[in-house]
Amino acid sequence: MRLLRPRFLAAASSSDAVRPAIPPALSPPRRWRRWAAAGTLTVSGLAALLGCQTLETRQRQWIFQPGNDAWWAGAAAAEGMTPVWIDFPSKESGAPARLHGLWLPAADPDAPVLLYLHGARWNVTGSAGRMRRMQALGFSVLGIDYRGFGKSTAELPSEEMAYEDARAAWTWLGQHHGSRPRYIFGHSLGSAIGVQLASEVADASGLIVEGSFPSIAAVVSTFRWGWLPVGPLISQRFDAQSRIARVKAPLLVVHGSEDRLIPSSLGRLLYDKATVPKRFVLVEGGSHHSTNSIGHEQYATALKELFGPRL
Repeated sequence: MRLLRPRFLAAASSSDAVRPAIPPALSPPRRWRRWAAAGTLTVSGLAALLGCQTLETRQRQWIFQPGNDAWWAGAAAAEGMTPVWIDFPSKESGAPARLHGLWLPAADPDAPVLLYLHGARWNVTGSAGRMRRMQALGFSVLGIDYRGFGKSTAELPSEEMAYEDARAAWTWLGQHHGSRPRYIFGHSLGSAIGVQLASEVADASGLIVEGSFPSIAAVVSTFRWGWLPVGPLISQRFDAQSRIARVKAPLLVVHGSEDRLIPSSLGRLLYDKATVPKRFVLVEGGSHHSTNSIGHEQYATALKELFGPRL
């Protein structure tokens, strides 16, 4: 998930007009309070000017970055995968919805099934390499695009819509492969969607998240200007930390030590709140995008330890 720095934060950090003149004699705590007050006024004022609806729309655009963009090497990795179409009536939009997905079966017809939930910006084709690596670990894999991505219904996605899309894909898997163990995998933004799904369904055999985080607010707090009090304005919260304790399936949390987009400390915070059998795997040298490939052997070991020798 590549979060863009909200423009109102960028404006607040670059404008001399919003910074009070700080006398040298002021103590650091008082200086911080002055800056925080200025930031609050700036954000609150801009929110009022933009209007709540416009602010929410922009958040959805910033967080999801929807479109048909694919990771540059994704097209080659996706060759040979079978297109899947999932149609369902959306309660969120009040209209019919259609999801496009890619199906990658394992050689073993009885292999467990994995629902792959991708992150922001890139469509499911961009995740084809990661899907193939999970297939090599023993899964048949279904990867889907949320609405607004790839060939799925062209609509600006929202947090609730993404949850609904994941649930529709899970239902499809149950209808077509219900006799096999089913797992949920979420990368980056998809990790929060995966946590939400796993907290609602009772038939998940396991949850795997990579590059995960407790909430969008927690991610924003790691930005350079993350001290600004914008938390109350975040409508697309993806509050995985409040849901992870409701997950009943075993949990594998994987993070790269060199993840500069979502620090591994955030993955650890989410892991600490889980109450099920769990493993935390830190992949040394792994970035937000390379952890899955660099840590392939660590994945294999952790999966067998947590989910059993069949994997």
